[in-house]
Amino acid sequence: MNYIEHIGIAVKDIKKSNELYASLLGTDPYKMEEVLSEHVMTSFFKTGNNKIELLEATNEQSPIAKFIEKKGEGIHHIAFAVDDIQSEMDRLKQNGFQLLQEKPKRGADNKLVCFIHPKSSNGVLIELCQSIKDE
Repeated sequence: MNYIEHIGIAVKDIKKSNELYASLLGTDPYKMEEVLSEHVMTSFFKTGNNKIELLEATNEQSPIAKFIEKKGEGIHHIAFAVDDIQSEMDRLKQNGFQLLQEKPKRGADNKLVCFIHPKSSNGVLIELCQSIKDE
């Protein structure tokens, strides 16, 4: 894994949270994007070399809705950048980590993503992110 790509934060109201984080970080979000497959609206902030992703559920089936119902708003996941997501997934499986997907899927911010079950990583949901290269 190369570096922390972003920290994902589950929020109930992305508009209000955008205002809060814009005030906190002194910058507006650089991107908002809906991820239909996950039933979430995302918003990204850049601060220095780091990114914050806010995630709001768009319906009750969203993993974010379930997370907020169980734990409330707060840090949802930590994402790490990888160069080759499939080889990293294979390596982690060989080392006993439980992955939530068999294959990487398309995520927000032009990334392929895969999640590691929190039971495998001391209660923290870990996301692997590989930038999708333009063809």
